[in-house]
Amino acid sequence: MIGISLLVIFTIIISTNANSEQSAEDIIKNRKALFSKNYNTAKKVQSLSSNGDFDEAKELMLEMSENYIALKEMFPENTKEGFKTEVTPLIWEEKEKFNSLMEKSSNDMVQLISTIEDEDDIRGTLGKLMWSNCKACHSKYRLPH
Repeated sequence: MIGISLLVIFTIIISTNANSEQSAEDIIKNRKALFSKNYNTAKKVQSLSSNGDFDEAKELMLEMSENYIALKEMFPENTKEGFKTEVTPLIWEEKEKFNSLMEKSSNDMVQLISTIEDEDDIRGTLGKLMWSNCKACHSKYRLPH
């Protein structure tokens, strides 16, 4: 767990410094890519876990956890509009709630790493600890498609 914590802190420092030097367009493109990556990774986690390939699934869960922490820093004020952002202004109005959701999502992925192999209902556990966080964010902070 100490290694995970240090890696998360390192990721935050790097993303914070990188975001201060990026244009609004780059930040928006990068956060969209990171959300998309997490979605694609979640599908892989689902498949791997369902097939009992837990070691590879756990590596991807850790990656997702780190991505959620990095996403907290990818919503500076100058990225509210433009470049097909696809997010609602509510993120900035409820910044603490949004950040808490990203933190919860990250923590849930870490919890999933430690419990997935012992679960009888893998699909249900993934729904509770992974997919429900995706849904919570999309339903509140993403523009309708």
